[in-house]
Amino acid sequence: MEFERIEGADRGRIVLYALSTCQWCRRTKELLSELGVAFSYIYVDLLEEDEMKGVIDDVTKYNPRGSFPVIRIGDKVIVGFHEEEIREALA
Repeated sequence: MEFERIEGADRGRIVLYALSTCQWCRRTKELLSELGVAFSYIYVDLLEEDEMKGVIDDVTKYNPRGSFPVIRIGDKVIVGFHEEEIREALA
């Protein structure tokens, strides 16, 4: 499985788990880009079945409901598009 990397300011390890068809996932990716931070992301729904299962297993460790987007900013996990919470975590 390969994460896509967006270059920007280093604010620690930032990982976005998203679905290609999810408007909130798209908004989260846009927000991170607008904020100019470096992050990695993966569209879980575009993975092969075996890779998808592994990623979903990882995501459910952070979010047992398995909803998207899931953002890891260092040790902090944010489930869903919560702009203020994302901004605070990156401050």
